[in-house]
Amino acid sequence: MSCFRIVAFSLASCICCSLTMAEKPVKSKKFQYKHEQIAIPEATADEPILKEFSLERADRYLEQGSIAWTKQRKCVSCHTNGLYLFSRPELTLEMGPPSVENRDFFITELRKLKAMDREKQLSGIRPTQVAYIAAGLAEWDQHVSKKVSPETDEALRFMLSLQSKDGSWGNTDCWPPFESSNFQGATVAARALSSAPGWLAGLKDQELQSGVDRLKEYLQKTEPAHDYGRLILLWTAARYPDLISAEKKRALIQMVRQHQLPDGGWSIRTFAAPEAWGKGNRAEKLRAEPEFDKKANTWKNLSSDGHQTGLAIIVLREIGVPANDPQIQKGVKWLLTHQRESGRWWTRSLNTDRWHFITYSGTFYPLLALKRCDVLPPLKQTTSR
Repeated sequence: MSCFRIVAFSLASCICCSLTMAEKPVKSKKFQYKHEQIAIPEATADEPILKEFSLERADRYLEQGSIAWTKQRKCVSCHTNGLYLFSRPELTLEMGPPSVENRDFFITELRKLKAMDREKQLSGIRPTQVAYIAAGLAEWDQHVSKKVSPETDEALRFMLSLQSKDGSWGNTDCWPPFESSNFQGATVAARALSSAPGWLAGLKDQELQSGVDRLKEYLQKTEPAHDYGRLILLWTAARYPDLISAEKKRALIQMVRQHQLPDGGWSIRTFAAPEAWGKGNRAEKLRAEPEFDKKANTWKNLSSDGHQTGLAIIVLREIGVPANDPQIQKGVKWLLTHQRESGRWWTRSLNTDRWHFITYSGTFYPLLALKRCDVLPPLKQTTSR
C-alpha cells in the first residue's frame, strides 16, 4: 500500500523494501477495498472470467473502489482515486459524469498541500501528488465542464511552483509503476498541462512558461530507465508533437509492438528488467515468480494483463495507429475476453502480493482502450454503482 499523504510511511516502506522481500509470502486480505457497505473481494489470478463483457460491473468496481479508498484512507493515491480523476472524465459519454465528491476531495487536498511549509511541499512524493491532482482537475475541465476552472488554474500554477530544477517532479522510487521515478511524475505533469482546455495556449506568465519549457527539455534529454518509461514518453509525445523526432516515434511504436504476447495482449513485466524498477527493490520478488527464468534471465510463458494491454492500446491509438491495425485488434479481443467477475482485469502487482491495487488502473486502461477503438458500449444502468 502507498498513500500520498502518509509520506513518512511511504518513505519508510522504501527503506524497508529489502526486508519485505525477504519475508515469507503473506496471504491476501479478504477485501481489496472495504468501507462501510462497500466490500470488494481480494484480487486473485484465479478469479473467474466473465462470459460476456460488462461495462456495468467495471463501473461499479471503479466507483466503489475510489469511494472506499477516499473514505477509509483519506488521501489521494495515484493507483486508486488519483487514477479515477485522471481517467474517469474521458468516459463521461459512455458512463455518465464522474463523481463530484471525488473532485471536491481533490480541491480540499490541494488547499491542504498549499498550506504546508515549502520544505514539506517538496518532500517525498508530494510534488507528484500535486501533479495528479492538477491532472485530474484538468481532465474534468476537458471532458465535463469544457472550460478551465479557477481550481484547475490554481492547481497548475501550484504544480509548476514545485517543479525541480532539472524539470521533473519529485516522486519515490519504491512502488512501481506509479511511484517509482521522477520521470513518471514529469509525464503526469505534462498530461495536466495539456489537458486543461486552452490553458497552455493562453499562458502569458513568462516564469510559468519557462517551467513548461524546462519540462519539455527534461523529457527530451532524459533517457527512460526501461521500456515502460519509453511507453509513457510516447504517450506524452501524443500531446506534444515536437517532443520527439519522427524517427524516434517510429522506433518507440515498434518497441511497443514487439512486446505483444502470443495471446494478443501485453504484460507489464516484459517492459522492464526486475532490477530496473525504481531502485531495484522489487527485483527479488519478481525474480521469484514462476514465469521468470533465472537461467535465461528473462520472462517466459507470461500471460497478458489488463494494465499493460489497455495502456499499450491507448498509447498506440493516441500516437496515430489506426484501430483496425491487426495487433490492436488482437489486443481488443484479449480485453473483451478476459474481464473478471468483479468487473476488473487481473494484473499482478509488481510490489507485493497483498493488495494488487494495479488492477484498478488495470480496469480503467482497458475501458479507455476499448473507447479509443470504438467498441465500448454506453452504460446500461448507472444506478447499479
